[in-house]
Amino acid sequence: ELQQKVEETELLKMELQMLETERVRLSLVEEKLMDVLQLLQQLRDLNISKRALGKILLSTLESCRDPQPGKAHVFKVLDMLYQELTACELLQSQPMEKAQSRQSLSNPLVISC
Repeated sequence: ELQQKVEETELLKMELQMLETERVRLSLVEEKLMDVLQLLQQLRDLNISKRALGKILLSTLESCRDPQPGKAHVFKVLDMLYQELTACELLQSQPMEKAQSRQSLSNPLVISC
């Protein structure tokens, strides 16, 4: 009976560790998603054309064309989209203090689990 309790405890520890790993991964995805959404908001405020935004999205999807199994692919696509958005000329030509004030005024997206 004691051996069974020890095995159950070990299984629970492993499950807790897996849950913590998943929580950290989801936190990273949430942070990257927040960054992408803030950039999209800034571009919308700068009146980016739908065509330009579509080109950015298609470029991102093209660069992540080879689907990889697993959850890492989602983070890769978000990361690539973030890079494509930050390279956008509209954001590059925007004065720095204006970009920072817009970012601080934007509503944060809160995701509760």
